[in-house]
Amino acid sequence: MKVMKIIYLACFLVFVAGCAGNANTLLPTSGAAQNLPTPIVHVTEPVLASPETILKDYLNFWAKDEYASMYQLISKDAQKTISSDNFVAKYRDSMNALTLKEFTFQIPSADNSKNPPSLNFHVVFKTNLFGDFPRDLTANFVRDDAGWRIVWDQGMILPELKDGSYLQADYDVPARGMILDRNGKPFVTQTDVVALGVIPSQINPKTENALLGELSRLTGMYPGMIMALYDDKRNTDWYVPVGEAIAADAKRLAGLAGAVMTQYTSRFYYENGIAPQTIGYVSPVTKEQLDQYVRAGYSPAARVGQAGIEKWGEPFLSGTTGETLYIVSKDGVVLTTLGKTEAKKASSISLTLDEKMQIGAQDALSGFNGSIVVMERDTGRILAMASSPKFDPNLFDPNNANSGYALGNILNDPQSPLLDRSIQGQYPLGSVFKVMTFSAALESGTYTPDTMYHCGYDFSELPDRVLHDWTWEHYQNELAATGEGKTRPSGDLTLVQGLMRSCNPYFWHIGLDLYDQGRVSAIANMARGFGLGSKTGIGVLDEASGTIVNPTTPLDAVNQAIGQGDVLVTPLQVADFMAAIGNGGTLFRPQIVEDVTDSNGNDTTIFKPESRGVLPMKPETLSTLRTAMLAVIRNPRGTAYNRFLNLTTVPIYGKTGTAQTTGNSHAWFAGYTDANNPDLGDISIAVIAENGGEGSEIAAPMFKRMVEIYFFGKALSPYPWETSIGVTRTPTSPVTPTPSETPTP
Repeated sequence: MKVMKIIYLACFLVFVAGCAGNANTLLPTSGAAQNLPTPIVHVTEPVLASPETILKDYLNFWAKDEYASMYQLISKDAQKTISSDNFVAKYRDSMNALTLKEFTFQIPSADNSKNPPSLNFHVVFKTNLFGDFPRDLTANFVRDDAGWRIVWDQGMILPELKDGSYLQADYDVPARGMILDRNGKPFVTQTDVVALGVIPSQINPKTENALLGELSRLTGMYPGMIMALYDDKRNTDWYVPVGEAIAADAKRLAGLAGAVMTQYTSRFYYENGIAPQTIGYVSPVTKEQLDQYVRAGYSPAARVGQAGIEKWGEPFLSGTTGETLYIVSKDGVVLTTLGKTEAKKASSISLTLDEKMQIGAQDALSGFNGSIVVMERDTGRILAMASSPKFDPNLFDPNNANSGYALGNILNDPQSPLLDRSIQGQYPLGSVFKVMTFSAALESGTYTPDTMYHCGYDFSELPDRVLHDWTWEHYQNELAATGEGKTRPSGDLTLVQGLMRSCNPYFWHIGLDLYDQGRVSAIANMARGFGLGSKTGIGVLDEASGTIVNPTTPLDAVNQAIGQGDVLVTPLQVADFMAAIGNGGTLFRPQIVEDVTDSNGNDTTIFKPESRGVLPMKPETLSTLRTAMLAVIRNPRGTAYNRFLNLTTVPIYGKTGTAQTTGNSHAWFAGYTDANNPDLGDISIAVIAENGGEGSEIAAPMFKRMVEIYFFGKALSPYPWETSIGVTRTPTSPVTPTPSETPTP
């Protein structure tokens, strides 16, 4: 190690000596080095962006509404006079007031010879309401530690604002257009409204019935439902919201003890909301929407459609807001008018919905979550599209005194009343799907209408499990309840009888058989041909597409054959394909809007029925399917026979369904009428009661009620769980049978 250190030291001395020699300088023998040369350091100055580049960046940011980035390009002194937030606000407010659509600019020629430099430029404000505003401006520059920066003042927004003036807009907002039913009855209008409520402690027992009667007349709610809102608060001074009504209609309520009425002017939704998920609601423009709407010519205080027809029809229902744009001095004096546009009246929208049918469908679902869709069989026009639970769209108006009490309940309700279950709810279809399997079997050539199969309690064709028919489940339930099981298996059945009896083993067999033949996608393709797995094309509303996939295992095939597994559909899709079965095979694009009418009563947009395809089956297959669906209703062994015993004047074709899901099963019934009444077209109907139980027990009575309302003008018979029409046997939801028709393997 010592030898190595000596070598290193010697090398170092040689190196130093060499350096000294190269410099022709002798090293001093004492003290620090003297007379060494001074190192030369070359400093390269950074290349500064030119004033023209800075101005281009500034104007490009302006064109993209990136005002905070513009702020970074103005001088330090200018930034001392205005904060970034205020700078951004001035530009945003000014561009909104102008209703800016597009901002363009030109810098004719760059002359950086001036000291300090300045550049002229030309801008054009292209607006939605006032046309084009061309302006010539000048940008002066100063150099600071960040480079060239713009000497900014308000005149760089508009020359007219140089002395601290500002833009002010006055708005003339037309009344929003009406939404009407097919017969011209209003669902929504603009009028003077009262928020209705009660203070329980102030209710006089002697006039309580009169109070309930008037509130029921105004809101469409049953008196018992209104009483339930306050019954447990009778000794309190709490305010209990009930609903809303047109002010002129509520005069008879004045003077009744306990009633509270608060008047306001608003968009009014009748009956606390008829078809609220379909029609939607309006509410104030949100912070995120403000720039978009104000630049389109809306008042910042506008209420706009946020869902449903209100949202889709916004261009028609809003009319055109009139706006006058002023230049106002910093002292508040109007200096000049920069632009003016006149207001234009709104149009109205007529829907295909029928008020009586829609309210009837909503009432029919009372106590259940689910959906009812009623459609004209031969046109695709929708007569009713109910989703339960419903909500009161009047509560989205902050001027409504009831809003603060009840709006939060809607937004936070775990049952999701804002969800339109008719077109956005996606459900397993259960045994209603057997019409696809039935059709695929006949179209395959392997089966005929008379192909026999023994329908027992069990299905044992899968190697690793045994499945049970719904008759076995009923037998077990009866045995447990009474000690005696009465339900017997269906026995030998033709294919037509198999659909009539909804025999699970028969359809499991078909699904497995077609799969084993290599016809893996036969049933799935038939379902797609019926319109499942894709949107119906209703267009004006956001809808879900559902799910239909090809099975990949025998178990998948067995599940799919009875509408379980990956099968998901919407009630609208089901009503649509049921209409096609009834009308001879045409799948219509469902129609919800009839026409748009301007303020003079002229139709400006008319919607007409439109075919979107035909069912993929031979006429004889369709005829056989119809025969089987009629047997479901008319044959004493049909699964819905008992439900329609006293409704024989209207021919009904249908299919029951009980779809297994988490908790109690979904109850389905779907079908169509074939009355051939020249004055009253036939209809198709799809009903689902979420977790309601068996389709024949719960959904079929709802289907029947809609047929009664349509053909006879009113409900004729109570539900099995009602003591009279509209009155349940108990205050709670009915106890429904344990579902068992279509168990999932």
